[in-house]
Amino acid sequence: MPDKKFENLKILDNFYQTSSFFPMPVVLIGTVSESGKTNLGPYSLCFPYRIAGEGRHAMKLNARSTSNTATNILRTGVCSINFIEDDKKYMENCVMLGFPGETTEEKMANSIFTLLPSTRTDEEREAGKQYPEIVEEAVQIFECTIDPNEPAYVDDNTSECHMVLLIDKIVMKSKWKQALFEGKGFPKLPIDYGYRNNANFWFTKHSKPYKLAIPESKGIDVSTIRYAVTRCDPMVDWTDEACEKLVKVPRIFINRVVRQINEQAIEAGMTEVTGEYMDMLRDKREKDKR
Repeated sequence: MPDKKFENLKILDNFYQTSSFFPMPVVLIGTVSESGKTNLGPYSLCFPYRIAGEGRHAMKLNARSTSNTATNILRTGVCSINFIEDDKKYMENCVMLGFPGETTEEKMANSIFTLLPSTRTDEEREAGKQYPEIVEEAVQIFECTIDPNEPAYVDDNTSECHMVLLIDKIVMKSKWKQALFEGKGFPKLPIDYGYRNNANFWFTKHSKPYKLAIPESKGIDVSTIRYAVTRCDPMVDWTDEACEKLVKVPRIFINRVVRQINEQAIEAGMTEVTGEYMDMLRDKREKDKR
């Protein structure tokens, strides 16, 4: 018989790994050192923080206030978050890059990752500011700025530093951008369970995600259509009235219908789909049927 009894566990520092099994991402945070060289630091305590609101999308990073990463971000205000694939040689290098006490030059001498210039355009750059390079091997990259309206929190007793990082832009390899918008396929991203037994870091291999359909009993509303519209082509905007016109479309066909309407709108030289335009398309379809 399996043991069904729960037992108390003391809540220790770093409870997410010392007092629990907590799955986390593995990312490389790129920052600019005082010497102007890009520093890569592996982190797992980096999660979505604000997920809605124009210009407010943000990540939350927890780091040691004395780390190269924290001191560089607090000094420069910028960083890159590089999502690398689940590859054992990458994880081995992350473990090596993650140890404290080394200068950027000492640490980066052991890096196996290829660095490329930031993807920020001249218009996106602040005059006189240097931005960290990005990792060529990454699947996707968030280029970020520390939120000026939420100063970093530093605990002098524990050396914890919590930072809110505004997501200025997201870039992604073409293959995965296509998979994202088509809803087909996932990159192999690593999962970390942290440092245990005073000897090892523990990771688990990425397994193939499985899908579960949303129950048909759950209705479709404007927010559902808005979600599909935003993912399909962010360059074409839709009014709420236009979204309302699709709430009766079966869920399985929504993405296809949105793509077709966007293609027609772009062909007509439009950047916004309105309720009036939707009515025009409906009338045209009915006329063609007759």
